[in-house]
Amino acid sequence: MSTAEHEVAQTPTERAAVVNDFTIMVGTKNGSGSQTANATILRALFKMGLPVSGKNLFPSNIQGLPTWYSVRVSADGWIARRDSAELTIAMNQTTAVEDLARLAPGGAFLYPDDTKMALSRTDVIYYPMPVKKLSQAADVDPKLKSYIANMVYVGVLSWLLTIDLADIESALAWQFRNKTKAVATNMAVVNAAYEWAGLNLKKTDPYRVERLPESKTEGMIMVDGNMAAALGSVYGGVTFVAWYPITPATSLADGLNEYLPRLRTDAETGKPTYAIVQSEDELAALGMVLGAGWAGARAMTSTSGPGISLMAEFSGLGYFAEIPAVIWDVTRMGPSTGLPTRVSQGDLLKLYFLGHGDTKQVVLMPGDVYECFEFGWKSFDIAERLQTPVFVASDLDIGMNQWMSKPFDYPDMPLDRGKVLNAADLERLGGFARYKDVDGDGIGYRTLPGTDHPLAAYFARGTGHNEKASYSERPDDWVRNLERLDRKHETARKICPQPVVDEVEGAEIGIIGYGSATPAIDEARAILAKKGVKTSFLRPRALPLAESVNEFVARHKRVYVVELSQHAQLCDLVRLEMPEMAAKVLPLNLCDGLPLTARWVSESLLAREH
Repeated sequence: MSTAEHEVAQTPTERAAVVNDFTIMVGTKNGSGSQTANATILRALFKMGLPVSGKNLFPSNIQGLPTWYSVRVSADGWIARRDSAELTIAMNQTTAVEDLARLAPGGAFLYPDDTKMALSRTDVIYYPMPVKKLSQAADVDPKLKSYIANMVYVGVLSWLLTIDLADIESALAWQFRNKTKAVATNMAVVNAAYEWAGLNLKKTDPYRVERLPESKTEGMIMVDGNMAAALGSVYGGVTFVAWYPITPATSLADGLNEYLPRLRTDAETGKPTYAIVQSEDELAALGMVLGAGWAGARAMTSTSGPGISLMAEFSGLGYFAEIPAVIWDVTRMGPSTGLPTRVSQGDLLKLYFLGHGDTKQVVLMPGDVYECFEFGWKSFDIAERLQTPVFVASDLDIGMNQWMSKPFDYPDMPLDRGKVLNAADLERLGGFARYKDVDGDGIGYRTLPGTDHPLAAYFARGTGHNEKASYSERPDDWVRNLERLDRKHETARKICPQPVVDEVEGAEIGIIGYGSATPAIDEARAILAKKGVKTSFLRPRALPLAESVNEFVARHKRVYVVELSQHAQLCDLVRLEMPEMAAKVLPLNLCDGLPLTARWVSESLLAREH
């Protein structure tokens, strides 16, 4: 039975079994220790071979405020957020009434048996849980009893859904890194709750899970985008990191702090072959990164929108002095401080044009955690090849939530250091002009500090300069320099990751979208196809946009640009690139802080069509 079908209100006894196709919503309090319980459920289902996705909706400031975690199970492999849930676990009495109201008809409502609220709905099933009794009986430090209480709903839910307890234990072992005592303590509560449910509850809801005959997660991993980006950066040869804490990018720097000591410590001396500096602010962080990049290090930083704003001055310097650097923007909701723990794609225009004057930056746009790893190492190659800052536009949904992925592939090419002249090159050439376009691609040749040749030195400038890096205010020098930078931008258009295109024969409608909007678009296209609406899809992976984007738009009567942006920023960029076709490029944008749903995408597109 499909999700759309089982959302129709029926009495539970009339309902057929709904297997491997539903959403679980857990309502708790921030700081209550529910993260371990929720991740355990997610990973146990994943271990059963079921495609799953987990999304954490948490407050940005005060411990004790409401937080929600959703787990979607879909045998068909859909992983976008859904706007309803069939099973709700209401551990937070403050939001329990609201959580009950949002439960799908026929759904199951799990709640602590001492919750004081009116169970007013007659179209759902209620399952009280003795949370306090079972957690108080646990053999743990009294200070931890409120945390381990979450394992009660893990046990009850496992009984209701028939989740294999062996997979629950395996998931706990992963969570606690095989710390035997922690696993045993938590598992004891899970087992007690599971046994209690079997003796005291009568299951009347239709939802359950079954291990698939052929696992759909075999050989896959589960990881968040920030950790994937950190690991990819390590494999890309990062040697210098400067950063300042900010939600939701901090865990990317945390990942570097975890992986670099393990993977980049000299085996003979035991000394690190890298440096990580927590700077006083984001402006200082990028200043350090540019200094290190100029010196020849593979240098990076990670931040979010407010930090990007502070970096504007140095990003312009990096663009004009032509210094390699990598800047990850794990985008959150603005303007201003905005909603630090909500998702948005509202930084795209800022990233592309960051820096005063006629500045156009290179921006990579990963669509999943695998590309976070891939762009983690490729971003350094592109930055050094183009001799320019490279921004990577991730977002909170990709960066902080757990996603399924195929295992990461080791980089399939050596490090690309770009056009670097050594002493032998200089001796052979008899000199070089730092900002001269020798090859017609807009990219000059550079030397690194410490090159042992008297011709290696040049003066890196953010002020006006000529081909030889000498100060100049001559109009012809200025025009020649800007025209060369424009040629470099066209080179970037060709060498950056190209779009992923799924062209459907006979489709008049095209869809363009990127990043965390992709899962909702994929599922929405399947919904539309069942309604007889054919669509093609193009996912850009970099700015500047590739020529194939123009060609895609030209081949379709209408093109909808789907994004999480109030002002439809990607749509504006597409129109800017092809003004002659701008009229048929239409925005389909939503900016409410939540990941997009397939229902919203499909219904909004159909509404525009009619």
